[in-house]
Amino acid sequence: MKDTLSSTEGGRSALRLERRIAHPPEEVWRALTEPALMAHWFPAEVRLDAQVGGRVDFVFPGHDVPDTHGAVTELDPPRVFAFTWGEDLLRWELRPEGDGCALTLTHTFRDRFGAASFASGWHTCVSALATLLEGGKAGIAGDTAELHERYVEAFGLAEGVVEITEDGWRLRFERQLVRPAETVWQALTGPSGAEEPVEGGAVPIGFRTDAVPPGPVVDVAAPRELTYDWLRGGRPAGRVRWRLTDGTGHGARLTLTQTGPAEATEERDAASAEWRKHITLLATKLLHMRG
Repeated sequence: MKDTLSSTEGGRSALRLERRIAHPPEEVWRALTEPALMAHWFPAEVRLDAQVGGRVDFVFPGHDVPDTHGAVTELDPPRVFAFTWGEDLLRWELRPEGDGCALTLTHTFRDRFGAASFASGWHTCVSALATLLEGGKAGIAGDTAELHERYVEAFGLAEGVVEITEDGWRLRFERQLVRPAETVWQALTGPSGAEEPVEGGAVPIGFRTDAVPPGPVVDVAAPRELTYDWLRGGRPAGRVRWRLTDGTGHGARLTLTQTGPAEATEERDAASAEWRKHITLLATKLLHMRG
């Protein structure tokens, strides 16, 4: 079944995953709601007060991750189990289908650009749930990088947006990456031992594209940020800024912006197409690197 990403009226995003499970709803319900069984497929240890309004604790023993909390919002055995996780809402629904059932997960959240991380994570979790029900050894896959990138493309998360400003325009790309900032920085600057970018120096090839002629580096804070002017007719026309922050999953969040004057629409459109390709190539390169 097809996984989808949509927007809600409140400006949040809703990820919907559907899977057919070859077991009746009553069997699947136990694996969905009993903490001892959830431990084999859910991404956190769950402590649950199984009633509407009951508290849910998400604990990560042995990991440097803070515990979080939520509350049960729906409980209709063996049909619907829904709860909050921080600000997110997870709703699991079971529908009889032949000798098995259809499982639908709807995850509602604010961070649209985290959708590929959420989708790839839940994809592997539900696969582990199905394995558990089949009597196999369940476990969540460790590296979902390739699956993550497929979801980025499927959900249209690789596209840039153009914002009109008082001074002209601002081109913006935001993309969740699958490796930490230090690894991304290495991919952008070159192999280990390569000369690091400095203010007033040349912009490393990983931070530029042929459609956007670069001036010298204006500001750099490795491994998080690099800024430079881009040139139009040999003169500065705007700024390109690469920024890496903490993101969802185990990777950095890339935000790439380029500003320019209103009359430079051809340059803007060319830059948009080239940055799209450039970032996709970076994401592909990261698949073969380990953080």
